Amino acid sequence: MDPLGIDGVWRHTPPVYSDPRGSFYEAFRAADLPGRRFDLAQVNCSVSARGVLRGVHFADVPPGQAKYVMCLSGSVMDVVVDLRTGSPTFGRWESVTLDDVTRSAVLVAEGLGHGFMALSERATVMYLCSEPYTPAREHGVHPLDPALGIGWPAGIEPVLSEKDAKAPTLDEALRAGVLPDYATCQEFYATLH
Repeated sequence: MDPLGIDGVWRHTPPVYSDPRGSFYEAFRAADLPGRRFDLAQVNCSVSARGVLRGVHFADVPPGQAKYVMCLSGSVMDVVVDLRTGSPTFGRWESVTLDDVTRSAVLVAEGLGHGFMALSERATVMYLCSEPYTPAREHGVHPLDPALGIGWPAGIEPVLSEKDAKAPTLDEALRAGVLPDYATCQEFYATLH
């Protein structure tokens, strides 16, 4: 697991073993996670057409919802946004390409925002979740908010759900008091060791 530039985000690129029959790789190993427990509560799978943009989503902490995200077919631009108020990297985003070639995955800690855009004609994304989906604790920030400045690919028209299109901007979410608190998140992470 390689840490990215936002505390709580790691990328895993497994060795892929190929022969004339096809290939094999270990998509997830709990023992390889960077010093934290990941209790698997739900597995989600989405199939998206090119340009579909899902996110930026996050959940109340505690308990939050950590995600382990991988692209089973096609490719996506996977984005993590630090939405934790008080964090040294608050408002910063990072992206990685997840695809069916490198088989990389991203581990996203609780309290961070997550979204992705399908780059291929069709992309299948699977994500393991540490907590089940609970609508009352789920929130979003508008993925096209200019204040976030996420560098979504040029030349691909974003396709958003009605819910994501109506999501508040980062500033609106901050003023509404729905964003996670960095210190609270750090206290919660300490319980996962």
